[in-house]
Amino acid sequence: MTKVKRYITVFIYIISVLSIKAQEGEKAYRFLDLPTSTRANALGGTNVSVIENDISLVFQNPAALGKEMNMNANVSFMSYIADIKVGSAIFGKSIRDMNAFAIGVSYLDYGDFKETTENNEELGGFSAKDIVVNGMYSHMLSNRLRGGVTAKFISSSYADYTSTAIGFDVGLSYYNEDREFSAGLVLKNIGSQLSSYNDKRIGLPWDVNVGLSKKLRNIPVRFSLTGVYLTQWDFSRIDEANGIDSSDDGFVKTLFKHTIIGVDIIPSQNFWIAVGFNPKVHYDLKLQEGNKFGGFNAGAGIKIQKFSVGFSFAKYHPSATSYHFTLGVDISKF
Repeated sequence: MTKVKRYITVFIYIISVLSIKAQEGEKAYRFLDLPTSTRANALGGTNVSVIENDISLVFQNPAALGKEMNMNANVSFMSYIADIKVGSAIFGKSIRDMNAFAIGVSYLDYGDFKETTENNEELGGFSAKDIVVNGMYSHMLSNRLRGGVTAKFISSSYADYTSTAIGFDVGLSYYNEDREFSAGLVLKNIGSQLSSYNDKRIGLPWDVNVGLSKKLRNIPVRFSLTGVYLTQWDFSRIDEANGIDSSDDGFVKTLFKHTIIGVDIIPSQNFWIAVGFNPKVHYDLKLQEGNKFGGFNAGAGIKIQKFSVGFSFAKYHPSATSYHFTLGVDISKF
């Protein structure tokens, strides 16, 4: 059996085992699902198949990491909801032609809060934060197939309550340059808590994502289709916990909620525009009286010499629009 076949066999085995054990119970560290790439955010929030020299996409799929990202760095910032802020930073380095590694960090800051008694007497203040430190590694399995893994150390601190966890992402990325077709498969957030907020341990928000991207011949337009929430079919139990009634969803609507659709226009290697649609977010916000644009994302980016800038916006809550900015730099060009 070749090395590629062994890798894929192990990958399928992991999916099978985890799918059997998957449960719809309570999950911690939901911030791990938030996008840290403006490009992925513009394409609907999740994309594991797009192939670009954009190191922020490695947060989505560790197999997106390649030698072309040698000495590349990226920082991002997103105003999420109210005073809640999301940020990330990543740096990559190639190891010869077959391997690459990256280190990254992302965080969610809920802001500062007043601590009071039940009689509204102020006792002081406290903060709440989530942070994850990532180590990524990728290896070329063939001319068109690459594998990657991300190891995560996760820490949460909410006033006097703290929690830590270890998690992993495992990914595959296929790219046929001649056909301008790419595909990706990622097992996300495989792991467990090391310490919990109380005596009850909660699982990580593990998921399986699969995606396809195809650029049209002679037209600078690329379509992407991403499958999400593939560890479960029915959303009713989770939606009920969030005050959403999806008990009447039929087969077609439920299937639609498991997809994300993205389109990007790439007139040159130095400029892109993208739009995306996330049906699950759209229906959830519609039921919560969010505006009709919920679930629709958009963004654009430009590259000037050694620098790249990206911007995207999306609506993840009925009362707020999230704005996302990234700045990338190719340090090797200095």
